[in-house]
Amino acid sequence: MLTPQGRQTQQTQQTRETLMRAVVQRVKMAKVMIGSEVVGEIGKGLLIFLGVGVEDNSDDADYLASKIASLRIFSDDNGKMNLSLLETGGDALVVSQFTLWGDCRKGRRPSFTRAADPAVANDLYQRFINLLKGKGIQVAEGRFQEMMDVHLVNDGPVTMLLDSVKNF
Repeated sequence: MLTPQGRQTQQTQQTRETLMRAVVQRVKMAKVMIGSEVVGEIGKGLLIFLGVGVEDNSDDADYLASKIASLRIFSDDNGKMNLSLLETGGDALVVSQFTLWGDCRKGRRPSFTRAADPAVANDLYQRFINLLKGKGIQVAEGRFQEMMDVHLVNDGPVTMLLDSVKNF
């Protein structure tokens, strides 16, 4: 459960086995291709791989979209990570990636049983994208349930792992 401040309650952290996951990379440029077609492309901004779990809901999408849009991981004039995507006017490229739910604890083949059903995942993926757009961020996207080639030039490199439950 999200509190009005956007944080997960302690009880929810202990009982939920899944949470929406995002791998966020600060990039100088990124694009997604299917075959020879570029389906999404950005310049400076964030490449966001989004994984939706079976227990995720709109609160998880809301929390992550807000968190990522305001995450201060861009350098200011002094070289300190002090600016957000909103403050820099950067773009976002969002790619759905159910493999973030790959459970490799047993055997040698990942299990994806904790990944959300595709229909539910797509709804939350689209909600996440629309929330970023609603904040004034230019958003490009991959194609849901397609094999894609992702090309990027990492800036830094700066890569963050975020989820909708853990509060580090």
